[in-house]
Amino acid sequence: MIERIPLVAIQAAAERIAASVARTPLLPLPLDNAPAEIYLKLENLHPIGSFKLRGAGNAMALAAAGELAKGVYTASAGNMAQGVAWNARQLGIACQVIVPDHAPATKLAAIRRLGGQIIKVPFDRWWQVIVSGEFEGLDGIFIHPVSNRHVIAGNGSIGLEILQDLPDVDAVLIPYGGGGLSLGIASALRALKPKARLYAVEVETAAPLAASLAAGYPVEVKYRPSFVDGIGGKSVLPEIWPLARELLDGSLLVSLDEVKRAIRLLAERQQVIAEGAGAAPLAAALAGRAGGGKLVCVVSGGNIDRKALAGILAEPKS
Repeated sequence: MIERIPLVAIQAAAERIAASVARTPLLPLPLDNAPAEIYLKLENLHPIGSFKLRGAGNAMALAAAGELAKGVYTASAGNMAQGVAWNARQLGIACQVIVPDHAPATKLAAIRRLGGQIIKVPFDRWWQVIVSGEFEGLDGIFIHPVSNRHVIAGNGSIGLEILQDLPDVDAVLIPYGGGGLSLGIASALRALKPKARLYAVEVETAAPLAASLAAGYPVEVKYRPSFVDGIGGKSVLPEIWPLARELLDGSLLVSLDEVKRAIRLLAERQQVIAEGAGAAPLAAALAGRAGGGKLVCVVSGGNIDRKALAGILAEPKS
């Protein structure tokens, strides 16, 4: 079971990775008739286009040099893979990545560009690697994309930055894939601003946290692949569940159409390119599901397939 990450660990992670990650901006999103005062935490502006550089960098910085000599590997639909591959290239070590068979071409191309070796497997096999934390036949250190405490601490540095830029934030909306991003940010905010509302955001086609919170225990849901490839799974990881239930105020569900509208709005009004997971928090905020006040939407990444983005932008506004 993952326990709450201590504030000192998150602060140490922020210092450790400061030289290799962007200090991403928190920008207001001026909209007429918006249900709240919305701000965007632009994690898509990192060198790899995703927040995953934070957690991967912290975990690999804390690994022993002898362990790193054999290389690293991870399981990822694309963004964590890039975070691990980017850091592996900086360290001059090998990197292998297990990806699901529906991983978008844009993310696969980025992994290869960064020097990562791709191992493509069916989604169920890939999900089993996430659950078990191992893949037979590979050497090196496995950097779990979700359940590694050092990864979660690195992700928590986002929470510190949000509070530095907007101390009176009322709520933070966070894309929920496996929970590593949500728990990192929540660990920081619960320590420094415990009254802030903290929401996971899931897409209706794959929302195990919402189903589990409704049931009161972890349940498995049907997973339907979509262009929103950075969040969603079949179930809440057992080691994540107790802390997610403790730290988060709920899971907000958004539809694929709502995510598309958020992607178009970000591109047209702010010149921001967001992938589906990154636009999901804004979709929830625009729908009024997080209530009012000062809301921060974590735009977790911008690595969307070019064809998917072109199709979304070409759709008529609704």
